[in-house]
Amino acid sequence: MELLEQKMEEITLIGITGRLDTTNYGILEKRLITLIDEGAKKIIIDCANMDYISSSGLRIFLMGLKKVKLSDGNFVLFGLQDTIREIFEIAGFTTIFEIYRTKEEAIKAVGSRQ
Repeated sequence: MELLEQKMEEITLIGITGRLDTTNYGILEKRLITLIDEGAKKIIIDCANMDYISSSGLRIFLMGLKKVKLSDGNFVLFGLQDTIREIFEIAGFTTIFEIYRTKEEAIKAVGSRQ
């Protein structure tokens, strides 16, 4: 897995490339905790290049969402491949997370909130 981070004013965009699984979820977990503890309230996860997610990865997304919500922030996803979207549907995560098709839609949704 590779993480690519980009700051756009008050929005933090994290792109995930490759597999998010038990061998590497800790990298994302540490980064999210650090960002949120430092005050990040608008986090967008780019999943367009993520080709696999395990239950450990799902747990980290859920942890990030809960932690951001505690500070009245936003944690949204975009670009889920069909196989990843299916995993989210089976896990019931499509009702928990805001999921957008494109980066532009995610930025517009998060950017318009205070």
